[in-house]
Amino acid sequence: MNLTERAVEFENRKFSFKTTSDRILASREVKALILELNEVYKTEKDPAIMDLMKRLTVVKQKIEKRLKGRP
Repeated sequence: MNLTERAVEFENRKFSFKTTSDRILASREVKALILELNEVYKTEKDPAIMDLMKRLTVVKQKIEKRLKGRP
């Protein structure tokens, strides 16, 4: 499975993390995906890769907001 397929699969995954450790693992996974996509984007300059990174960043922000809690 290549990088973009893994990223799309992660994006379409159902996000019902039961424990904090599940959220932490998901946050780390999406961060790694974004960084790998960024390396590919630096060489190819494909706008589709940038759009995918932006969508994954939104998912990552939601996960981290849930991790930190709301005041």
